[in-house]
Amino acid sequence: MNPEQERLNANAHKEVPLEKWGPYLTERQWATVREDYSANGDAWGYFPHDHARSRVYRWGEDGLGGISDARQNLCFALALWNGKDSILKERLFGLTNSEGNHGEDVKELYYYLDNTPTHSYMKFLYQYPQEAFPYEKLLEENRNRTKKQPEYELLDTGIYDNNRYFDVFVEYAKNNSEDICIQIEIWNRGDESATIWVLPTLWFRNRWACGDLTQKPLIQAHTNGCVRTNHEFLEDYFLYFQSAEVTLFTENETNIERIFDGTNNSPFVKDAFHEAICQGNKDLYNLLKNNQQGTKFAPIYELSLEPKSSQKILLRLTSTENVDPFNHSFSQIFSDRFQEAEEFYKRYVPSENKESENSKSSDSKPADPRSVDLKNIQRQAFAGLLWSKQYYHYDVERWLEGDPNQIAPPDERFLGRNAEWTHLKNQDVISMPDTWEYPWYAAWDLAFHCVPMAMLDPTFAKNQLILITREWYMSPNGQIPAYEWNFSDVNPPVHAWSALSIYRIEKTLHGREDVNFLKRIFQKLLINFTWWANREDDNGNNIFTGGFLGLDNIAVIDRDNLPLNSHLEQVDATAWMAMYALNMMDIALEIVQHDPGFEDVATKFYEHFVLIAESLNKGLWDTEDSFFYDLLYTQGGRITPMKVRSIVGLSALFAVSIIDQKKIANLPDFKKRITYIRDYRTQANKFLASEQMADDGNILLSLVNRTILKRLLEVMLDENEFLSVGGIRALSKYYEKNPYSVNVQEVDYSINYMSGESDSGMFGGNSNWRGPVWMPINYLIIKSLKKYYQFYGDSFKVELPTGSGKMMNLNEVSAELANRLTGIFQRNEAGDRLVHGAYQEFYKRPDNKDLVLFYEYFDGDTARGVGASHQTGWTAVVAELINETVWEKETKE
Repeated sequence: MNPEQERLNANAHKEVPLEKWGPYLTERQWATVREDYSANGDAWGYFPHDHARSRVYRWGEDGLGGISDARQNLCFALALWNGKDSILKERLFGLTNSEGNHGEDVKELYYYLDNTPTHSYMKFLYQYPQEAFPYEKLLEENRNRTKKQPEYELLDTGIYDNNRYFDVFVEYAKNNSEDICIQIEIWNRGDESATIWVLPTLWFRNRWACGDLTQKPLIQAHTNGCVRTNHEFLEDYFLYFQSAEVTLFTENETNIERIFDGTNNSPFVKDAFHEAICQGNKDLYNLLKNNQQGTKFAPIYELSLEPKSSQKILLRLTSTENVDPFNHSFSQIFSDRFQEAEEFYKRYVPSENKESENSKSSDSKPADPRSVDLKNIQRQAFAGLLWSKQYYHYDVERWLEGDPNQIAPPDERFLGRNAEWTHLKNQDVISMPDTWEYPWYAAWDLAFHCVPMAMLDPTFAKNQLILITREWYMSPNGQIPAYEWNFSDVNPPVHAWSALSIYRIEKTLHGREDVNFLKRIFQKLLINFTWWANREDDNGNNIFTGGFLGLDNIAVIDRDNLPLNSHLEQVDATAWMAMYALNMMDIALEIVQHDPGFEDVATKFYEHFVLIAESLNKGLWDTEDSFFYDLLYTQGGRITPMKVRSIVGLSALFAVSIIDQKKIANLPDFKKRITYIRDYRTQANKFLASEQMADDGNILLSLVNRTILKRLLEVMLDENEFLSVGGIRALSKYYEKNPYSVNVQEVDYSINYMSGESDSGMFGGNSNWRGPVWMPINYLIIKSLKKYYQFYGDSFKVELPTGSGKMMNLNEVSAELANRLTGIFQRNEAGDRLVHGAYQEFYKRPDNKDLVLFYEYFDGDTARGVGASHQTGWTAVVAELINETVWEKETKE
């Protein structure tokens, strides 16, 4: 037990296991679907970055390295100015989907360095250029580049050459849940003196314009170096700040004149600080300086920094008045919270525990540099995961109808995006895929987020899965909402797998068996499974569809827009459903150890699996190629196999489970039923799912038998096909020199291997499944291989790589794949990290050598990071891989 764990235990007893204050302020609220009130659904065009500083948001707020309360009434974040930019750096800049040559992309350098599950200690870094930020250059260069060219990044502009930038660190340390100490430290990394203006900003989200509040809240001057807040849904807060020559007040109100060419009722508008400081409007500056109240406030600190030097700014946000807020206890709070964070994370680094035990020994050895680096990678992955907990508010019915006293939205919206999801009323803190590129929840992403989250805070992880299956999320027909761009899209049904993973992690790491959680989620997922069975099995033959299923451009044709009068039978949809059935069976078998009433339903899902396995193997296995392929049915009964070797075919590996004889010893009906099914199908010469029995009586259930498993692994572990330096590719490299083409209804379709970014605009063009390595898929492969090894042991070995003559059992194969994935982020002997690609020089500088980014996916040839740069998010599963595979090996050694 340690102080952070004690705080977590206290939160676990709350109805919503959440701290009141946390990193809930997103990095981007502009250009989101919920802020889009256009007739044509152009979210990127309706509310662009250029509007964000001047225009009030309806559903949330954003800011730089900021925090808010859990309902996002009151927000705190940074604003910066280098004396050169035309606007304050108040939020992160990035390109919209149409501006980037590979879709939307943030063009900033920032890092989530540390965080604890209760946000008792948090650390964020933003790297701010000392020269004018190259907004126009980034726009122009990326607009002019083709999809076959690399993206033009901020580091390509040369603006960080010669270290001409500021490192802006923001640290938060809680004295208690209502008392937050804030320390901002700014470093001049350059060789010349430089000046920076820092505006730590406190503001209220505008809820009065939409009628949510009966009274407008207020921030007002209280005492010297302190302002006081008043809000009908919050207790009063005091923001203490070190002496500042100037303080500014304005209102969080739209600048109607700038945005809509109208007339402002007052000069105190949202972007007044920008106009007064960056545009040098002295009259406005004096108005803001002399004002003593508003809904947005900031003290101004003008810091002149010598080369390689730093200065600190201290603030304190608290619900209690404090006569001496920055006394000696202030720094002690930071020291205590940091040490508590260190203590909390020690449980994930066995070597540190050993060092602690041996610290008194005279023969203790210095820490292994590799272990130190892995600890840093894991810690930053956890930090990114925790910083990605964001406030999300979206009431579809109200969004469609509009707010009282506001202009009514266009009628076209009632026939447009999400119009059929009027039951959906979300207002929660949710784990987001990426705080800038994907500042909205995604159904299958969330399932992966919850796995590493369960290591830190299993109660929050469980709450997230329960939340997304509640009636104000899940459709009445049982569909789980995909994401706000189209809630009706279909994502892989991995939530039962996630629930089981959370349960097992909590049991292993925390010593708790939460069977009640399994019962709750099981009932909800039963509804969702039924929706899948009824809606995505068009022909009733246990072969499923579902469209692109989160894999965007993986197929040779767009699986969301098939040729006219055609139907696609999908390997991955079918494999996902087989995995879903096995996961549900496993959950039921776990529950039945405590509640015998679940025995029948365990049998039900066993039977589901048997039927799906038969359909997949008989219908979609290509005996000539030894691979699983989708089948396209077109007019006239023509059947065209989509002969593309991709992770679609490899997804058959995911559905694997072992029935432990000890668990079913007291389940006579279940044993009788599975025996009957096995005997009946054998006697009737019907296909039987791979069901093998070990000497101890345990039964292996999988979609593939031993022969097919070996054939799939041969191609998967071939470096000319799927195996890369960073893991398993999404598409075989074979298609780099041998593109695959197919003609359907007189139209030619083709697919080729692309190691990095996509060369088409399919599904927005900002992700690519035609070659890169994707962390969640690799994670599932690794977990499946470990399950196969659990049954086969050393009796099943394969070559790794294929053709090398080096034989490995499947546990060794899974460990090697895990090492390749973690190796993406590790520093090699040259000091390089593969993830940083062409920017090794910048990240080898002494101040940057420990900085790690966790991308959405990774180049299939080089393992450089591609896509969203802060996808922790599902890339945070690398933290669990480090824990289970790398530390596990170290512990054994």
